[in-house]
Amino acid sequence: MRMLHTMIRVGNLERSLAFYTEVLGMQLLRQRDYEEGRFTLAFVGYGGEDDHTVLELTHNWDTDHYDLGAGYGHIAIGVDNAYQACEEIKAKGGKVVREAGPMKGGETVIAFVEDPDGYKIELIQQDASARA
Repeated sequence: MRMLHTMIRVGNLERSLAFYTEVLGMQLLRQRDYEEGRFTLAFVGYGGEDDHTVLELTHNWDTDHYDLGAGYGHIAIGVDNAYQACEEIKAKGGKVVREAGPMKGGETVIAFVEDPDGYKIELIQQDASARA
């Protein structure tokens, strides 16, 4: 068994695709409209679905906003350098909501960014000296 994908609902698919591909550097793997159901599914990720867990962006055509709810946490992405990743994300118009630095009570360097719908993405620095 393995995890295949995580699905989030987005209010504006084009805006979300631009964020995940242009700001975070993911690839659009596949996209399909479901006319009868009035929704579109788009899958993005850092590698193919055969060997990577990916993100499913679901756009319901008649809904342009979602309340995120109190139970949702965040998506986590491993990066080589969280400080540099934050600078690159800001330069591309992305929103950093917690600058890179050690996590509270630990040594792992983390940061948080926010996508256009308000979903939080944690950047976790993946070097051997800073693992949680």
